[in-house]
Amino acid sequence: MIQDSKNMTCEEFQSQMAELIGSGEDVALHPHVQSCTLCRALLNELEIIAEAARQLFPVEDPPDTVWEKLETAIKQEGHQTRG
Repeated sequence: MIQDSKNMTCEEFQSQMAELIGSGEDVALHPHVQSCTLCRALLNELEIIAEAARQLFPVEDPPDTVWEKLETAIKQEGHQTRG
């Protein structure tokens, strides 16, 4: 990774953007984003797209009966392999 992140070009920053986002780092605090309106706008658009994608596929916990059925199936399978 390039050490002097404040003097990065847009191309350098954007080539590392996926890695930065994946790291869990708050990319909005990155020195290049703080000083570059183009990359700040790009990051904002990506955040909007990501939020829209999360809305398409909301995370839902399965009902308790699913876990009960899984537990029962695992126990039954365990008895069959031992028997």
